[in-house]
Amino acid sequence: MPIVFANVVDPVGAGFVASLARPGSNVTGFMTNEYSIGGKWLELLKQIAPGVTRAGVLRDPTNSALIGQFAAVQGAASSFGMEVTPIDVRDVGELQRTIAMFARGPTDGLIVLGGPAANAHRHLIAELAARHRIPAVYGRRFHATAGGLISYGPDFIEQFRLAAGYVDRILKGEKPADLPVQAPTKYELVINLKTAKALGLVVPDKLLATADEVIE
Repeated sequence: MPIVFANVVDPVGAGFVASLARPGSNVTGFMTNEYSIGGKWLELLKQIAPGVTRAGVLRDPTNSALIGQFAAVQGAASSFGMEVTPIDVRDVGELQRTIAMFARGPTDGLIVLGGPAANAHRHLIAELAARHRIPAVYGRRFHATAGGLISYGPDFIEQFRLAAGYVDRILKGEKPADLPVQAPTKYELVINLKTAKALGLVVPDKLLATADEVIE
């Protein structure tokens, strides 16, 4: 039975397909994002909080895709003059402890990778970031709508539309093995001005002009 996925971080690493260009099986679809997005998150963090020099990267250490995503962020950190530190989180108690231990002062920032734990506890993460006055960048829109400062990530509605297109092509006779796995083509930038004001941050006009949504 052919399978089309619409939201997988690392389909090769997870063993779903042999390669992105030639899946080589009855499975194909669309990635959540490319690892290179890590550099964009660092860039946004520096734009909205220029004084940040140390970024904590919130991740689930048991998730291999997030380990790879952290490596990509780490690889781009030096070009933004930042030091990157992993913040490993598996449960709510650990989340509260690790963020409190990480927070030192105005040069700290946070990048929140995706994953079930981060997604499920998005309101708590936003609350902890506000409590410790840490500017944070998120990879999912719903983090910004939950009170997070800024998010940049794929438009998931578009991802499912594209997946439906692959289903249509397969039903018309094409083979999943011949349909390459694709990265997102449409990304959303969401800025929460209420959170920015609470943190004492002034969002540059140039950054506001590029936002797809501004929460006031």
